[in-house]
Amino acid sequence: MQDEYYMARALKLAQRGRFTTHPNPNVGCVIVKDGEIVGEGYHQRAGEPHAEVHALRMAGEKAKGATAYVTLEPCSHHGRTPPCCDALIAAGVARVVAAMQDPNPQVAGRGLYRLQQAGIDVSHGLMMSEAEQLNKGFLKRMRTGFPYIQLKLGASLDGRTAMASGESQWITSPQARRDVQRQRAQSHAILTSSATVLADDPALTVRWSELDEQTQALYPQQNLRQPVRIVIDSQNRVTPEHRIVQQPGETWFARTQEDSREWPETVRTLLIPEHKGHLDLVVLMMQLGKQQINSIWVEAGPTLAGVLLQAGLVDELIVYIAPKLLGSDARGLCSLPGLEKLADAPQFKFKEIRHVGPDVCLHLVGACSPGSKGKQRTKYYAKIRPPAGPYSNPKEENEHY
Repeated sequence: MQDEYYMARALKLAQRGRFTTHPNPNVGCVIVKDGEIVGEGYHQRAGEPHAEVHALRMAGEKAKGATAYVTLEPCSHHGRTPPCCDALIAAGVARVVAAMQDPNPQVAGRGLYRLQQAGIDVSHGLMMSEAEQLNKGFLKRMRTGFPYIQLKLGASLDGRTAMASGESQWITSPQARRDVQRQRAQSHAILTSSATVLADDPALTVRWSELDEQTQALYPQQNLRQPVRIVIDSQNRVTPEHRIVQQPGETWFARTQEDSREWPETVRTLLIPEHKGHLDLVVLMMQLGKQQINSIWVEAGPTLAGVLLQAGLVDELIVYIAPKLLGSDARGLCSLPGLEKLADAPQFKFKEIRHVGPDVCLHLVGACSPGSKGKQRTKYYAKIRPPAGPYSNPKEENEHY
């Protein structure tokens, strides 16, 4: 039970980095000697010391003969920071308990193997499911090359997202919109469509003043990181005058053709081929994965929502339901053209239902997503990359993130 207690503490520490570590994973470390926590830490930002280093600095000489609990396999090579394995070995740690191996092919057992070769007692798998939930975006990108996609929808009781006129502000409550700010803050990128930009002219930023007090306490304003804003604009309809390109942080446009207009330096273009007359979303997601985008929060209208669902690209649905009725003339939740059979309908599983002010938030996961348990998930990943063997000893060392 003591191992579980200390690993739970390491997982709680790791959560503190969920707003700032992209594209790196969230990692926490606790060092224990003679039943006492002598050091702890978490990874805060890419390029800065990893969790193990923070914990070892706090422990000092007390790390010798101690046990280190870490939520992800320690790295074993030089990347943007020195290897954590070397630091643990040099400190004289006697035992390392990792929640899980790192699926990054540049790691995948190297760290645990090196520790074991140094005579350290090594084990992994403790509270692995909790550790996976903490890094579902990073893990999906490492295992499949695709980012983890959360589709946010706001609707009335009868599943309507706007009046027939297009009026939609606001269906859900201020509390729900605060919750959306927290979700945005945890995401690496926010995806929308040119139709949404033209209709609403959104900023799609994280507004620190609108975060709840608990989040503000974990995420000081000086550390505020704006997620990358991604706009699907195959017809180049968005202009440099729209608010989305005038905000702090980067805005990326997914286009099928170049746009010769003059744009701010913070604007990037991703040229994506067409598929059946439309921008190929699968290729886009592959490109975003190559750009080290771990997780994407989607805020868009029924057309893009439906296309993502029909393409099987959505890992989670976050649906805010307001206690009001808009009627049959109002606009629907998502567009699923050609869907004629129940057997072909996109299916999800309820993960959580919670009250957000007067509204209800439904949290659903896809049957084959990292957030869903079961045989389907195992088969899905097995087709992509076989699991790494226990503490494999690869012949060559690759550079880590």
